[in-house]
Amino acid sequence: MSIFKTLIFSGGLLLAGGSAMAQIGKISGRITDAGGAPLEAAGIAVRGIRQYTGSDDKGIYKLDEVPNGEWTIEVSAAGYVTQQLKVTVTDNEIVLDVSMEPEKESLDGVVVTGTMKEVSKLDSPVPVEVYSAGFFKANPTPSIFDALQNINGVRPQLNCNVCNTGDIHINGLEGPYTMILIDGMPIVSGLSTVYGLSGIPQSLIDRVEVVKGPASTLYGSEAVGGLINIITKSPTKAPLLAADVFGTSWGEVNTDVAGKFRIGKTAQSLLGVNYFNYSNPVDHNNDNFTDVTLQNRVSLFNKWNFERKHNRVLSLAARYVYEDRWGGEMNWSRKYRGGDEVYGESIYTNRWELFGAYQLPVKEQLMLQFSTNLHDQNSAYGDGYYLATQQISFGQLTWSKGLGIHDLLAGLTYRYTYYDDNTPATASAADVNINRPTHTHLPGLFMQDEIAISSNHKLLLGIRYDYNSVHGNILTPRANYKWNSPNKRNILRLSVGNGYRVANVFTEDHAALTGARQVVFVNELKPERSWNGNVNFVKRIVAGDVFIGLDATAFYTYFTNKIIPDYDTDPNKIIYDNLDGYAISQGLSLNMDVVFPFGLKILAGATVMDVHNNDGTEKVRQLFAERFTGTWNAGYTFRRLGLTIDYTGNLYGPMRLPLLSEADPRREYSPWWSIQNIQLTKTIGKRIEVYGGVKNLLNWTPNKGNPFIIARSFDPFDKNVQFDASGQAVITPDNPYGLTFDPSYVYGPNQGIRFFLGVRYTLL
Repeated sequence: MSIFKTLIFSGGLLLAGGSAMAQIGKISGRITDAGGAPLEAAGIAVRGIRQYTGSDDKGIYKLDEVPNGEWTIEVSAAGYVTQQLKVTVTDNEIVLDVSMEPEKESLDGVVVTGTMKEVSKLDSPVPVEVYSAGFFKANPTPSIFDALQNINGVRPQLNCNVCNTGDIHINGLEGPYTMILIDGMPIVSGLSTVYGLSGIPQSLIDRVEVVKGPASTLYGSEAVGGLINIITKSPTKAPLLAADVFGTSWGEVNTDVAGKFRIGKTAQSLLGVNYFNYSNPVDHNNDNFTDVTLQNRVSLFNKWNFERKHNRVLSLAARYVYEDRWGGEMNWSRKYRGGDEVYGESIYTNRWELFGAYQLPVKEQLMLQFSTNLHDQNSAYGDGYYLATQQISFGQLTWSKGLGIHDLLAGLTYRYTYYDDNTPATASAADVNINRPTHTHLPGLFMQDEIAISSNHKLLLGIRYDYNSVHGNILTPRANYKWNSPNKRNILRLSVGNGYRVANVFTEDHAALTGARQVVFVNELKPERSWNGNVNFVKRIVAGDVFIGLDATAFYTYFTNKIIPDYDTDPNKIIYDNLDGYAISQGLSLNMDVVFPFGLKILAGATVMDVHNNDGTEKVRQLFAERFTGTWNAGYTFRRLGLTIDYTGNLYGPMRLPLLSEADPRREYSPWWSIQNIQLTKTIGKRIEVYGGVKNLLNWTPNKGNPFIIARSFDPFDKNVQFDASGQAVITPDNPYGLTFDPSYVYGPNQGIRFFLGVRYTLL
């Protein structure tokens, strides 16, 4: 030990023990879980002095040379609730055995998304990533859409510089390939993918589960690239009252309030409200357009749990979202909505959802789940309107039963989709003045068998059949295999599966173009199909009193019939057809979780990937698909001060961007870019947390290194653009690059550095 360390150690003992320094005691014992099994690598620390150790593989620990006196012993272990125990140390050795309770928000806790059954994350044959509510508190955001930015391999992608709408990419695949679930129900899809992730009160979120790769065998269409399951808190486990309010130096204000109450002896309810407002037009890049869309959003969420005999399930939940957002020229106001004087994009959203689960009162395990939602969209893009309504209703009846080594699950499903808008998408082929809303029926059934070959080997086999009223029969199988060492320090998972996505090209993403262009189908569109294989390896390392978790995955997905819209062949048309070739998404990802006994936790991840299309003659890199993604979340707690510091961030490699012409001066590929944040959280008593910090520490915005982001922002109605006979913009002195107005060149948030301050209140 160096002289410096010796002085610090000696000084600490002098301050803590005074003249009793010569009187030394010992503390030893055993750390176990609630079932009595030994816990290895638990951290045992003496508060106030530099004394800590870790438990061995039998859960045994020993602290030597603890000064006599009264001390607080803190015991912590990854996945368990930290305990603080008062002890009085004398000259004799004290035996202190501790039983640890599982942490409610443990990353090693229960998951349901991979198999539709509650199972330990370590025991699941399907690799599932779990992120607790505490994970998202390290970087508070006004919506789940923004909160997902720090999950490795998951990236919120903005699709428009003006309206700031976007979707969620998983391993480089676009938003339509990602299914979003709320409590296991397909609430967010199709038209609502753009807005459905806004307005979910974060105080109601228990955890988020992520499955990367096709999950169509259980969840059907759209789960072709992966799925995200947002699981809300149960009214029985939620706090009595929780409030979270924060604001930023840009003028954003976000409020989350949730509370629970009981009616009678059997009914418990959870009520949540989210309100977000941003009303401060900012133009830091001097293009006369708002850098960030202005928003006024309110969301109400209500969930009910009913107690029944034999603990049978009965739950019901509803959500309503209203949002008014606009972006555009700085002098835009409501009187210009839908006109050609001042350009603006104004979007009114009304959306309601209802979903629930009912376990039938029979001996067999029969569960009925349902969801329905209605999404009404009133949008004005410059001088064009996009008016659309979408309704999706879903029902599912599942049966589960254990038979020896077999754990069976079977289900019947039905999904109905109604869609109508004011574009050629729903116009009659014979007469464009006649509107023909689409009605899509999708009944299906699935079966799954999880076979426990032994305590170390599991095999999961599944198959699904769907009949689409437009596309006909669709079959999707999958197989998963899991091996683990007896102590579960090493886990190997092998997966192969099939995914599909039915044609659903008429969504908000295309609204600005479909109103002005003719929609053309070269052939009858076929469902997209994908085959995916991945290898997942989990390693849990105990290095003294430090816990290290490694989670590595190699993935490969092969697509056929991929639907690609062609905007380039004819500027007056959108030409849709299935790709005559194939598309590939492949790569490697690694997540690392490190827990130190002195309060430092690090969660970091990186993904290297290649996403491209190939028509048989040419390999084309997919737009907005980065080669590299890195994320990190590091937190350290000063226990004596009740203060936590969190440093979060992400790093993205270059991605190919859409250019309008060969003369377009903007970069064809984005640079390396990073968003980094820092936060301090102070705990006051047992109910209050005050937090604040800085977002986007590097003050990075996508306009840096580019002459402009929005093409011809000074002429948003193309009044001074000249076109040739084929409708292509021509180069003129006023238009030296041959461009038209276009806000789609966007790959990152256009919001610079800002400060934030907030407070949380929790009443248990």
